[in-house]
Amino acid sequence: MDEAPGSDGDFAPAAFFAVARQRLLAEPPDETVTAIGDHVLNPDFLVADAKYQEAAVLIPVMARTPAATVLLTRRMPHLSAHAGQVAFPGGKIDRADGGPAAAALREAGEEIGLDPAAVSIVGYLDPYISRTGYRIVPVLGRVEPDPPLRLNRAEVEAAFEVPLAFLMAPANHRRTSRVFRGRTRYFYEMPYGEHHIWGVTAGIIRGLYERIFG
Repeated sequence: MDEAPGSDGDFAPAAFFAVARQRLLAEPPDETVTAIGDHVLNPDFLVADAKYQEAAVLIPVMARTPAATVLLTRRMPHLSAHAGQVAFPGGKIDRADGGPAAAALREAGEEIGLDPAAVSIVGYLDPYISRTGYRIVPVLGRVEPDPPLRLNRAEVEAAFEVPLAFLMAPANHRRTSRVFRGRTRYFYEMPYGEHHIWGVTAGIIRGLYERIFG
């Protein structure tokens, strides 16, 4: 059975980032690192020899005291893809980016106006394979509280924070399912107030929990 992290002290910035630096990958994961992803709960989603689009997301952990929080976004409801969903800032890795961290920081700047200079990269999670054909590298960054933000209203409806303690509590990691295009799809969801965190975002959060506290 999953066990929750030991105490609220686990989420004080100094304690959490010290453990994160020890347990996260220090360099971006290459092809030899075993990927997590939608196929963990849905093995038939993984296609042998499939080509995946490289992408990256930023997990902005706010160094609030007494306990850290995670900055998330909610996408605009009119978008053609993933409308209204809760997400991390991120997107495709461009050739000019030079790697996942640069791509994640660029996307965070474009989506929510987060200054790259305000983010200190702590480490990388295992790559996440999505059903939609992406190999996503989650990049965890430390951000001092209350950075100036400027939302790109073409993409982002809102930015909000969730206590890291809530996201790292396995009791909040609900496994559920729905029928999608005639097939049952299993996924995690983590409802928080008015926000419904699910799918890839919840899967990445689950991966963070397993890497640091699992």
